Amino acid sequence: MPLIRAARPEDAPFLPKIERSAAMLFRQIPDLAWIAEAPVQSEDRHRQGIEGGAVWVAVDATDAPIGFLSAQRLESALHLWELSVDHDHQGQGLGRALVEVAKGWAIARGCPALTLTTFREVAWNEPFYRSLGFVSLTAGDLTEALRGLLAKEVEAGLPRDRRCAMRCLL
Repeated sequence: MPLIRAARPEDAPFLPKIERSAAMLFRQIPDLAWIAEAPVQSEDRHRQGIEGGAVWVAVDATDAPIGFLSAQRLESALHLWELSVDHDHQGQGLGRALVEVAKGWAIARGCPALTLTTFREVAWNEPFYRSLGFVSLTAGDLTEALRGLLAKEVEAGLPRDRRCAMRCLL
């Protein structure tokens, strides 16, 4: 089992690099390859998330971060903003372990669900989250907040027809 721990402020410089490395997978999808070069969250933004208390890191034997999950309460759910694992460490169960830690945190705080937005039909996105118990939401099932997030993503250049919101009831 990988070591997962709460992120600390000194982890923040590692997280943009991990996010960039994880995004390299998008090079496999021609119409989404641009994401591999798109901006990632800043070190300061990561530090703010860490201060909010819902960011976890997967670490290697030297305690250096190699993956992370950042989340925040949104409405009554814990919303997963970003799950990234360094390209060289993907496929080892780190993403799955990070989501399990987030589930435990949410349950302990009375959150009834986890939510996220992601790409439809991208193997490491919608199908991966389905394997963890998430379901894709129809337009009628979207909360106001999730509807707003999807709209902001489209405004930022993400293709509307390729995005979805998902929820995992706890």
